[in-house]
Amino acid sequence: MGSKSYKMIDPFGRKISYLRVSVTDRCDFRCSYCMSEDMTFLPRSEILDLEELDQVASAFIAHGVDKIRLTGGEPLVRRGIMNLIHSLSRHKKSGALKELTLTTNASQLYRFADELADSAIERINVSLDTLNPETFTRLTKNGDHAQVMQGIDAAHKAGLKIKINTVALKGINDNEFDEIINWCGERGFDLTLIETMPMGDIGNLRFDHHLELSAVRKQIEKNWTLTQSQYNTGGPSRYVDIGETKTRLGFITPLSEHFCDTCNRVRLTCTGMLYMCLGQDGSVDMREPLRSDPSGKKLKQAIEDAISKKPKGHDFEIKSGINIPSVTRHMSVTGG
Repeated sequence: MGSKSYKMIDPFGRKISYLRVSVTDRCDFRCSYCMSEDMTFLPRSEILDLEELDQVASAFIAHGVDKIRLTGGEPLVRRGIMNLIHSLSRHKKSGALKELTLTTNASQLYRFADELADSAIERINVSLDTLNPETFTRLTKNGDHAQVMQGIDAAHKAGLKIKINTVALKGINDNEFDEIINWCGERGFDLTLIETMPMGDIGNLRFDHHLELSAVRKQIEKNWTLTQSQYNTGGPSRYVDIGETKTRLGFITPLSEHFCDTCNRVRLTCTGMLYMCLGQDGSVDMREPLRSDPSGKKLKQAIEDAISKKPKGHDFEIKSGINIPSVTRHMSVTGG
């Protein structure tokens, strides 16, 4: 599959060291900014099995990837997901992976928290857009707020480090940011605020709920002391330290302030399609070379071809009165 010393460098000189793996497009929520209520999910026959996902991820590790994040949809609804996590954990133990992590909506965390903590996963990101049970039910369509909180508490008790991801939504949760910061601070959780991204047809106008985080930051600074943080994951989040809580607050701004110049990641879907950019539709098939060549040579070539096609940046755009997404696939397909 290639030597670990090989480093993937894209056409713009960026080292690609981070692979996000969407293990399923399915989710038990229908968050209004992410999915339409009548989503059509992929037939199971099109989805890579867990062993195949392991093979592709391992090939990327051989090419120099040292961080893998499992996403969805909701990754913990994928049957047998812990088998994949335990298998990939071998790369963490060997030192080939610096980090194996997970993004979840926390609906199933109460079931998996202890087992996750016993694996190579040390920290997780939890997508949580509101602390208000009524707003939560309205936003997720069918989410159980109490169950999510139970899952977060279980993960915290199990010793997992937790970062909360919150999409900033005008008229929905824009009156909660102080409360969320305080709630995270009391528990020692870092928090990242995210601008909504125009991906997939969701049946309503995203612009109506879009918030620029520069304005949100100014509002937050009225009540909290924010100083620029030295912390940097190499990802899109720009961090500040919160003086009162001693935790971090991140801002992900795909629309108001692009972060493409430091992008170090590519995204694998559960069908084996590799997207080199979240905000573009260009992709390279990993499934066919994986299945047609047991030696791994075709897969190695497909990976190198994909990296050579990574674009300079994304094309996200959001405008008043326009309901046409910047990219046609939904967020759940590539996992954010």
